[in-house]
Amino acid sequence: MFYMGAVMSFDEKRAWIQAVVAICAYGVYVALVLGRAGQTPLAEVHYVSTLLWTVGAAIVAGIVLHIVAGMVLPGGTGKDQRDREINRFGDHVGQSLVVVGAVGALLMSLAELPYFWIANALYLAFVLSAVLGSVAKIVAYRRGFQ
Repeated sequence: MFYMGAVMSFDEKRAWIQAVVAICAYGVYVALVLGRAGQTPLAEVHYVSTLLWTVGAAIVAGIVLHIVAGMVLPGGTGKDQRDREINRFGDHVGQSLVVVGAVGALLMSLAELPYFWIANALYLAFVLSAVLGSVAKIVAYRRGFQ
């Protein structure tokens, strides 16, 4: 049986948690918004409270899971130089999508698109940033980092 706690550093566990929480929260958000759409045009669906609740729930879930992982899974919370470099690398990779999302949202606002599309483009950019940054960290831990 694969016991992931024995082979991962704490920062790698954090990367897995962040990726899973981001994907799950966004999946719930999309399912709820699409479920409300029915015959209503998507841009007219009430999305604000759902977006805020899923983002808030993701933040709380991430915090709780990080605490639980720190208490339950072995590996400690110590960081060495490699951990710091991998975190920096993953953050830079992930932040590139935030920039792309911000530029996309800027262009959408200049085109005067409905707020729905602008907000959802930003939310998607944040989710993709979290996932891509986490994947970059996980790959760096698994395949090596130089």
